[in-house]
Amino acid sequence: MNIKEQVQKMDALVSQGAIVDAVKTFFCDHANTSDYNNVTTSGKNQMIAKMEGFVGAIQSINGITHHRTLVDGNNTNSEFTFDFDMKDGSKILWHEIISRQWNPEGKVIQEEYFQA
Repeated sequence: MNIKEQVQKMDALVSQGAIVDAVKTFFCDHANTSDYNNVTTSGKNQMIAKMEGFVGAIQSINGITHHRTLVDGNNTNSEFTFDFDMKDGSKILWHEIISRQWNPEGKVIQEEYFQA
């Protein structure tokens, strides 16, 4: 499986705001995630539920900027800036690196988020 093509497709979905679709399409069933707030998920279904809750709390997407992606074997790092207005009146402006580990079938097995 061509990991560069897979991450390009996944990053394109994320860039369009289709974050839940990206997880549904590109995560393997036993994928795990962790972020810089020490929030973890175990398994694709848990991540889908987390992302559905997050996306459902967005009032408006002001911008999603994909800056670059680096690919090294089965490991990728994608840099994004996310700018959201939330339904609770708060604002999110995240500049982050999404580090992914992929299996040979082209599915994400581990995803970690880092503040950039």
